Amino acid sequence: MVVPEPGLPERVTIYEVGPRDGLQNEATTVPTEVKAEFVRRLLAAGLPIVEATSFVHPKWVPQLADAAELMTGLVADLGDPARELPVLVPNERGFERAYELGLRHVAVFASATETFAGKNLNRTLTGQFEMFQPTMARAVDAGMTVRGYVSMCFGDPWEGPVPVGQVVGVGTHLLNLGADQLSLGDTIGVATPGHVKELVAAFGEAGVGPERLALHFHDTYGQALTNVHAGLQAGVTTYDASAGGLGGCPYAHSATGNLATEDLLWFLTGLGIEHGVDLDAVVATSAWMAGQLGRPSPSAVVRALAGGV
Repeated sequence: MVVPEPGLPERVTIYEVGPRDGLQNEATTVPTEVKAEFVRRLLAAGLPIVEATSFVHPKWVPQLADAAELMTGLVADLGDPARELPVLVPNERGFERAYELGLRHVAVFASATETFAGKNLNRTLTGQFEMFQPTMARAVDAGMTVRGYVSMCFGDPWEGPVPVGQVVGVGTHLLNLGADQLSLGDTIGVATPGHVKELVAAFGEAGVGPERLALHFHDTYGQALTNVHAGLQAGVTTYDASAGGLGGCPYAHSATGNLATEDLLWFLTGLGIEHGVDLDAVVATSAWMAGQLGRPSPSAVVRALAGGV
């Protein structure tokens, strides 16, 4: 039953991260053709943005070692639409691989904390920008859009609470380097609604409106949808989600699954918020992928609608 809530956005954009952020955390490597079919099914379900893979060194994320093969196949299969699929590029070499394939959307992955910058990027909190700057400059010069991920925005397993001003400082630095959008990540799932609103408001005070922000929640403590609601109240209209609730973070073991796309769709539909995505098609896709992975989907909505798959 659809019951709108006054004051919330009329429409949101779902930024699907399952093929990249979901599959990078799997213990076993998923065959390239299965990944390609996963992307194709998600696009067919109406998801407007599907982040396909990451051009990261195979040593660090072996599950995505086939990034070039995957994207070459998708471009051959889908043509121009495949070039619109975002990919993560951790450095200039990754950017070059994406550029050679004619891809038009890239993302960089920053940290809001010193410890995670060291563990994930082998850089200091401030030194990480030296790595991003040439990549982002080349992307901007090439007319590509750049997304800036900021991890550990709400809490860090080594440092604990993260100062809001520190998160805003990292985010605004990425915007100054050319990022079009910031995705603020609750990497270990400790965010609460008041904290979400405070962070969005702090960006607003720094001159960054909610239209330039996306929110990326993990459901570690079962709070992801509660935090989405807080984000909607704060005016944010882009939300990251992963089909079937796949994923976590290979460098932060306390990070459990991403917010499931299906759970987000059910929530938004009940509020009468437009999203343009076929829920049944996404559920079917996640049930299919659960079969490929040989384990049940962690998504509550998938389990409810797909008979416990």
